[in-house]
Amino acid sequence: MDSQHENERDRTWVSASGVELEPVYRPHHVADGQRLAAGSLPGSAPFLRGAYPEMYRAKDWRIFQLSGYGDPSDMNKRIRFLLDAGETGVIVKHDRMTDDHLYDVDHPDIVERREDVGLSGTVTVGLRDYETIMDGIPLESIYVKPGGGVPQSAPYTLACYWSTAGRRGIPLEKLSGTGQSDFFLTYIGCPPKEQIPPSAAMRLNLDIIDWCMERMPRWVPVSIAGYNGADSGLNAWQELGAVFANAIEYLEAVSDRVDGNYDNFARMIGGVNFRTSMDLFEDAAKLRTARKMWHDLLTDRYGVTDERALRLRIHVVTAGSNMAYQEPLNNIVRGTVMALAAALGGTQSLGVSGYDEAMSIPSDHAHLMSIRIQQILQEETNINAVADPLGGSFYIEHLSQELERRALAFMSEIEKEGGFLSVIDSGWLLDRAARGQVEEMAAIENGGKRIVGTNIHRAREELMPVDGFEGRSGEDTWERAMQRLASLRRERHGREATRRLRDLEAACRTTENVIPRVMQAVQADATIGEIGDVFRSAFGVWEVPMRF
Repeated sequence: MDSQHENERDRTWVSASGVELEPVYRPHHVADGQRLAAGSLPGSAPFLRGAYPEMYRAKDWRIFQLSGYGDPSDMNKRIRFLLDAGETGVIVKHDRMTDDHLYDVDHPDIVERREDVGLSGTVTVGLRDYETIMDGIPLESIYVKPGGGVPQSAPYTLACYWSTAGRRGIPLEKLSGTGQSDFFLTYIGCPPKEQIPPSAAMRLNLDIIDWCMERMPRWVPVSIAGYNGADSGLNAWQELGAVFANAIEYLEAVSDRVDGNYDNFARMIGGVNFRTSMDLFEDAAKLRTARKMWHDLLTDRYGVTDERALRLRIHVVTAGSNMAYQEPLNNIVRGTVMALAAALGGTQSLGVSGYDEAMSIPSDHAHLMSIRIQQILQEETNINAVADPLGGSFYIEHLSQELERRALAFMSEIEKEGGFLSVIDSGWLLDRAARGQVEEMAAIENGGKRIVGTNIHRAREELMPVDGFEGRSGEDTWERAMQRLASLRRERHGREATRRLRDLEAACRTTENVIPRVMQAVQADATIGEIGDVFRSAFGVWEVPMRF
């Protein structure tokens, strides 16, 4: 036997999150509690085996690609392209530089980096741009995630989308969609230069939830994005534990409002976003475990009985961080494996990262391939014939119970540290994610984590070069946004915009729900940066607890 095979024989096999793996699994590896849950039917408590009885026999998962670049007109064309290709829901990605910061394009920091504007999402200056993005899109009949990925930008983005629908005469209660307003992205993954404190972000999210509970029965107000935590370094069980610690923070925050009846509120926050990566079985097990953990948390701790609230709704985005820039066409295979994990785990909607994502925003061709991956899985594999096809596997059930055990321990650890907001504010959770990133990078560098075409099996020359997205934005996009900003300021009723911004700031300084005030401000053509200035003035700026 050669040395390589001897090393393989002596190697300790572990899952991506560090769960030690046996060479074969047998009945004794599955605990009684897990065996009982695995004996339930899909669509029945504790929903380990699926959210609905027939799963994909009754309805395929929604094809839901994250997309955004350039001008609002560019975004509108991209949405139309994706819908024509077979996408069944719309997700809008906004420019990270302007949207996450709530900056106008004439802000000095944006001007200094104007060549990067529009490369990470579409650039908006106000409500008029949102009307352009959604021009011709049937808002009354399609499921939309309009952007607003982080708490400080969500009120602006949602107000723009809802106002666009209102101007078309579409009642809010007819709209179907999801907000995000996620803590993991900018408080853990990519903290921007100026961001409101976590406690203020929670207040804005609760205002959004209250607004939707009263008016929008088909809308999911916020979505806890474990994806952003996982792509920032949290492993599978840390992702689960942190997501449900975030949910607990929401539930505890409204304990004095719901008078012991958490059913409606729990349904409002019961749509989450997870990541699948390259550990096929662990990631499928993670989604199954998430549904059980959600059910158990709501029933055991909060007494929830409404089945709609107990049935966790899961959206998956495949790991963009797993897309390599070397031999990028290999990423089509990676996207397929990660999409398969999501489908085997029972996701309700799915976006597959573009094969060129390591080099640029996804091109039209990369987006098309991501849609085709999902369509091939749905149409050609028979994967939709059986609900929870992995259920009952000794291996899958062992992984599921082990992920749950570790996730609950991590969730408990967060609670002992003071809760989800406390571990963000202190930097505790950011530190855990950073450790995970460093460890993964080291494993790639030393060969402990093998990536074909990157650190093993490298081709001597690239046979099919991939250039990435050719319609690059940048300074031209910034210049056009500057023109739209100047036109908006010139044409709007300036005094009305100022008055509405003052009303918004006054509401921020009280306990009044701010969402109606944000709606009034964007409808008076207040800009994204002006709303950001109000939030920063009223709530202050968070000091990022970075540790080096």
